[in-house]
Amino acid sequence: MPNGSSITHFLLLAFADTRELQLLHFWLFLAIYLAALLGNGLIITAVACDHRLHTPIYFFLLNLALLNPGCISTTLLKAMASSLWNTRAISYSACAAQLFLFLLLISTEYYLLTVMAYDRYVAICKPLHYGSLLGSKACVHMAAAAWGSGFLNALLHTANTFSIPLCQGNALDQFFCEIPQILKLSCSDSDYLREGRLLVFPAFSSFACFVFIVVSYVQIFRAVLRVPSEQGRHKAFSTCLPHLAVVSLFLSTAVFSYLKPSSISSPVLDLAMSVLYLVVPPAVNPLIYSMRNRELRDALRKLLQCTAIFTENSRTTFCS
Repeated sequence: MPNGSSITHFLLLAFADTRELQLLHFWLFLAIYLAALLGNGLIITAVACDHRLHTPIYFFLLNLALLNPGCISTTLLKAMASSLWNTRAISYSACAAQLFLFLLLISTEYYLLTVMAYDRYVAICKPLHYGSLLGSKACVHMAAAAWGSGFLNALLHTANTFSIPLCQGNALDQFFCEIPQILKLSCSDSDYLREGRLLVFPAFSSFACFVFIVVSYVQIFRAVLRVPSEQGRHKAFSTCLPHLAVVSLFLSTAVFSYLKPSSISSPVLDLAMSVLYLVVPPAVNPLIYSMRNRELRDALRKLLQCTAIFTENSRTTFCS
């Protein structure tokens, strides 16, 4: 039987067998992908160009908007190409690169959402210390820590996963390369134990981040409920709801994708939940943040107006 060194490519799970459904999936994913690129691109441009948005929360939002297109591009572009060209193959090196980028971006996003929970906690519970606790250097250091932690996590697990001998063929029951599906091809059960030991620290850090987010919002809600005026409470809640909605969407889809009971697990359900987990949050996050944030909406409106004026002036100049 082949081992990891002799496998030159893997076979990914196809979304459909018929050509018509494959093309339908391609156009559907293309629309979602372009919507995610447009939404996150507008947020990146608005935050970068509007000086009023040069604050800690928008700095972290800028990082999140950079992660979203990368995350959806890592998995969805290959799936779109597979549907368009009717192929399931992905090379061994491309699979390793996809797994590394997937782990890097997903881990960094989770750590960044944790940092953003701390930002909301300081803004509402300790507003007088906001400038000192979240200065420019502190924000850069926290963002760098999130990216660095994601990089180390991705490097560790990618190197460990692709050092395991594979003896069970090369077909993966998923539309992208992920650790559980690759481990199913391993030669012995001891490989699961080795990967399981490496998962102890990431699992502990992930649980610690979850507890930190929950405790932060408990303190936030307690502080908001003590605000005497209804208008003040509404304003405070409105600054937290977008982040809370994004965190809830991220965690609920991830938990159900990887921790659902085995009794309800099936290839079709696993495929659907993976799409929901990987595709929906990057496309929906910009909408969530722009709907509940007046400053961001104003910046986006100003950006679109400037773009329309520039386009009209360019057209007038060209025609004349």
